[in-house]
Amino acid sequence: MVDGEPLVILALALGPGVFWAWYFYRRDKFNPEPAALIVKLFLLGVLVTFPVAFVEGFFGLFIVSPLIMGTVVAPIVEEYGKFAVVRRFAYRDTEFDEPMDGIVYAASAALGLASLENVLYVFAAYVTSPALALSTIVVRAIFSVPGHALFAGVWGYALGRAKFAAPEERSGIVLRGLALGMVLHGIFNFLLFSAEIVAYAMAVFILVLTPGLWILANRNIRSALDYGRR
Repeated sequence: MVDGEPLVILALALGPGVFWAWYFYRRDKFNPEPAALIVKLFLLGVLVTFPVAFVEGFFGLFIVSPLIMGTVVAPIVEEYGKFAVVRRFAYRDTEFDEPMDGIVYAASAALGLASLENVLYVFAAYVTSPALALSTIVVRAIFSVPGHALFAGVWGYALGRAKFAAPEERSGIVLRGLALGMVLHGIFNFLLFSAEIVAYAMAVFILVLTPGLWILANRNIRSALDYGRR
């Protein structure tokens, strides 16, 4: 092991989460949120990883199928954990004053969780070899890390819409958004699991699902920004 190499790997593993948090923060063109609040939600996203892992581990005592754990349990628990952070620590904040804020706050919390998750995956690969760790960083930086922000952005947009909707409509908007985020997360994981068995699953993942997630995110961002200009 080269001196200082683990610190370099750690920095590289954290880099994608920080970059994508900055990216989504910069998408809020008209009324950017306080940087301190973004950092707070990012760090809370890191912290919520621990209860999320505990709950997933608890279900893992009873569910032996990795497929069910990865495509059903993990998406539900992880998306709800991120959602709980934003709902508890940002939704009632006076800075949450336009729908776009829901997307930015959701992405920040999601990328906190994704960053710690990324560190764990990268160092698990690093035990095998530094080369495997670097390849893991590259692949996850392109797909898995931003994927967490894209799933969360779905319910974040719903949360932003709900805050400015009629009171009787709010619960339905949020529940639909949260459910969709969980389903998309589940499909994402399912295709990754399937890619090890069925080759075309990876093609669907790269050519259909990933572009589709970005198209949905950009559509929601445009819609949220249009509302903010009114």
